[in-house]
Amino acid sequence: MSLLSVEELSVTFTARGRKDATAVDGVSFAVDQGQVVGLVGESGCGKTTLGRAVLRLNDITDGGVVFDGTDLAKLPGEEMRAFRRRLQMVFQDPLGSLNPRQNIESILSEGMAAHGIGKDQAERREKIKDILAKVGLPSNALSRYPHEFSGGQRQRIGIARALVLEPDVIICDEPVSALDVSVQAQVINLLEELQESLGLTYLVIAHDLAVVRHISDVIGVMYLGGLVEEAPSDALYAKPRHPYTKALMSAVPVPDPEVEDRRERILLHGDLPSPANPPAGCRFHTRCPWVQETKCATERPPLLDTGDGHKVACHFTAEIEAGTVKQTLATGIEAVTGTETVAAEAVEVSEAETETEPEVPAADAPEKAPVTVPAQADADAKEAEAKAADAEETEAKASGATEKAEGSPKA
Repeated sequence: MSLLSVEELSVTFTARGRKDATAVDGVSFAVDQGQVVGLVGESGCGKTTLGRAVLRLNDITDGGVVFDGTDLAKLPGEEMRAFRRRLQMVFQDPLGSLNPRQNIESILSEGMAAHGIGKDQAERREKIKDILAKVGLPSNALSRYPHEFSGGQRQRIGIARALVLEPDVIICDEPVSALDVSVQAQVINLLEELQESLGLTYLVIAHDLAVVRHISDVIGVMYLGGLVEEAPSDALYAKPRHPYTKALMSAVPVPDPEVEDRRERILLHGDLPSPANPPAGCRFHTRCPWVQETKCATERPPLLDTGDGHKVACHFTAEIEAGTVKQTLATGIEAVTGTETVAAEAVEVSEAETETEPEVPAADAPEKAPVTVPAQADADAKEAEAKAADAEETEAKASGATEKAEGSPKA
């Protein structure tokens, strides 16, 4: 039996006055003891929400999370609190996840005291020093504060905070996305070393395909809240079978320029749909290069094993592999330029209509020609006559004054 099993998990967010958004929709997978499972997908696909739901940091709308034979979704708060010692999380933002008012000793010992680890502070301090040494930090870091460390060091502190509770499963949510490339390699190598030495089990959430491939045994690909493909790491990267996975893999740059020039680059039409209004049928059919008239827009494909533990959620996996299904949408540069051309043509049409547009009627432009009633028109006419008379009188006075000035003797 798997150590951690996620069964038809769904998470829906409700906002006042807005339509409900389903961030995770019917996801199922399993994690064995000592295994590393990776989850990948573009931003907004529900990866982080899924990881937080496993820890019950987000409320579970439907489905279950079975950990060591216990369904965490059904546990009351106090019983779930006891399980959190065995399930820990490394968060994406190493600075935002650490309390700036506490020093490192206080941050790491807080969870230990809450779960009764160590008989006193002195014993907890010794354990913390040992964990800090394992993650590559000196013992004098205990009295320092989070802002005194670099990004990589802060992430090591986050890993140490999870390790001091001696967990069975650690969920790593984008553990290296906020770090420099050189520091990323150090943290990934650290996670691998700790997994081997302590027998840890990881669920790694990331959008960096290279990072996930390096550390994972099994990889699941998510799209708009659901799993579309799941396979062993090497098999998935060698031969992806779902159209969305093919597009993701084609976006990964290859360091060999000759291979890079020859390989196919798959560009997708449009943007990721909103979780509040997902497409019917297959969630990916609005962007799929191999979308068909039948099934794709009406039936949601289940995640089925196609052999060797390779699971795919697509109606036409075998046909696409055999080449019997033709592409219905462009996958080259036309996928991008087509949309830009349509937008440019719309702008040109709009500008042409503006140039040939007749003058706006007075009723539509009140600031230029205000509508007046008859009484107001009469009053305006009388006012204009009075102003004209005043102007004539002023002009006459000025003319008389000029004539007198010309007839007077000079001083």
